[in-house]
Amino acid sequence: MTPTAYDALDAWIAAHFDDEVAFLQQLVRVPTDTPPGDNAPHAERTAELLAGFGYEAERHPVPAEQVHAYGLQSITNLIVRRRFAAGGPTIALNAHGDVVPPGEGWTQDPYGGAVVDGQLYGRASAVSKSDFATYTFALRALESLGGPLAGAVELHFTYDEEFGGELGPGWLLQHELTKPDLLIAAGFSHQVVTAHNGCLQLEVTLHGLASHAAYPQTGVDALQAATQLLAALYAHNDVLRGRRSQVAGITHPYLNVGRIEGGSNTNVVPGKVVLKLDRRMIPEEDAAAVEAEVRALIEAAVASSPGVRVEIRRILLAHSLKPQAGNGALVAALQRHAETVFGHPVEVSGTPLYTDVRLYGARGVPAVIYGAGPRTVLESNAKRADEHLDLADLRGATRVVARTLFDLLSAPVHRGDA
Repeated sequence: MTPTAYDALDAWIAAHFDDEVAFLQQLVRVPTDTPPGDNAPHAERTAELLAGFGYEAERHPVPAEQVHAYGLQSITNLIVRRRFAAGGPTIALNAHGDVVPPGEGWTQDPYGGAVVDGQLYGRASAVSKSDFATYTFALRALESLGGPLAGAVELHFTYDEEFGGELGPGWLLQHELTKPDLLIAAGFSHQVVTAHNGCLQLEVTLHGLASHAAYPQTGVDALQAATQLLAALYAHNDVLRGRRSQVAGITHPYLNVGRIEGGSNTNVVPGKVVLKLDRRMIPEEDAAAVEAEVRALIEAAVASSPGVRVEIRRILLAHSLKPQAGNGALVAALQRHAETVFGHPVEVSGTPLYTDVRLYGARGVPAVIYGAGPRTVLESNAKRADEHLDLADLRGATRVVARTLFDLLSAPVHRGDA
């Protein structure tokens, strides 16, 4: 069989795979816990490593006052631009470096990047420092061909996904530092993802009146009011389960209370309780209507507790990504090559997660989510103890992305059969 461009891409990736693993290990070893969100050092280290490959990374620091207003410490976003001949699309590849703190229960060093039985362990090894490696080495493989290509590839490595993305991709897009025609964003499973849930997060503060527990009648118990509110919120999930999405991979909306703080001591009637909740929105829902519904539900539940005052503050509003027109070529190429590389059909689906991709979609950029990850995101322990990445998945995703870039940036006459 005559070697094809696909064969050449695969061969280059195989020959340089140890370098790719070492690159990812270096990225994992620089912590990017968010909070506290001191992420500029990781961007600087990433830029140094990219320079070793001959890639100049533009550094785009977000002004400190904006970062601090978000409750973070530092953000520097990176763009690498590689331009070919005129006439083709500009394809952006975006992955985020900020991650949740490691938490407890690890059997491996969360910042060690150790490889054990073909698995690379560490916080963000799967989501999504892995795709810093996937995308960088897919681009390097593409350029190794030395053949005629048209268009451009941009690497967007950003640092604000955990807090909503507005100071990551949102900041780059708002300041018109990039205007891609297509986007591939960090993946976390074998699926080609084309839609995702939205997310509304609210902070709810219940104000009562603290008093000595020996004289409870002199106080107003905010915690008792909170228990009534919690019951109403969780009961609302029965309603939400009846609202079904038509997007494969997404089922229904749901509501979760993730944090509760309140009271001052065991012998004091609690005068203040703070709840933080997360309401996931399916693509078919309207975000403004959802927020109005949740606020009305909270106010009605608290109204049954005399003397309690409620404050509601929005923490985050991340819109959903609806299935888009214009991403068909991306979807088809990724799906075709993923099936070839991994040896099983790869479906197109939505995900109940929310991602930065919605920010590109809001600017009219056709997008898909695809990168290194197992068949299902839960298999990687993403955001849990012992997060890990199967190196076979890293190599496979790199091959798929490199082949897809080749398809979209080369004339049909230059393509070989898979």
